[in-house]
Amino acid sequence: MPKLGLIDLEILYLGIKGNGSFNEKDIENSELKRLGVGKILDSLASLKDRKLIDLNNDGSFSITGLAKQTLWSEQTPTWVKILRILEIRSCSIEAISDFLRKPEIELNDEIERLRKNQLILMSPLRQESKIIKMYEILPEGIEKIKKIEEGGFQNNNLEEKNSREIFELIDDVIKEISEESEFNNKKMIISKLYEIKEKLKIQLF
Repeated sequence: MPKLGLIDLEILYLGIKGNGSFNEKDIENSELKRLGVGKILDSLASLKDRKLIDLNNDGSFSITGLAKQTLWSEQTPTWVKILRILEIRSCSIEAISDFLRKPEIELNDEIERLRKNQLILMSPLRQESKIIKMYEILPEGIEKIKKIEEGGFQNNNLEEKNSREIFELIDDVIKEISEESEFNNKKMIISKLYEIKEKLKIQLF
């Protein structure tokens, strides 16, 4: 999988927002204009050489399938996408949400699991009158990405499927115990089952 820099990410994201393509006017109306014409042209040439964008006949650019696989493919687990973004730059959950085109509510659990597994770090940052949670990747997270690049994430998908099946079994047991009025130590057993679920979520990576 090709490595992306911050400028690469910003340019590709411009295309993702434009339904897969962008043109010179889109660049001029974005924050990329701060880079200057020379830097932008060099970055576009680099992306084209790496087969991440194609030049169209009308002078516009299209995002390639290879580029979409890095961060915007449904086949790539969300937690992998989050690590890839944080490998490029530290982000708030709002920025991660924007880059991935996913609502924050779909990212909260994934980010918390990454944090609990010590793959990312959250640091509070004061901006004006409010505190922003900023996330950055840890060395363990970089190592995890390296393993994914080398071996793929097929095994992780299988583990996730197996864990979901275990969660469903645990939920069934909790339901049965809850409906059984004569079950001794019902609350304690249910509490333990929920604790098992939480530990499984943390170990899922």
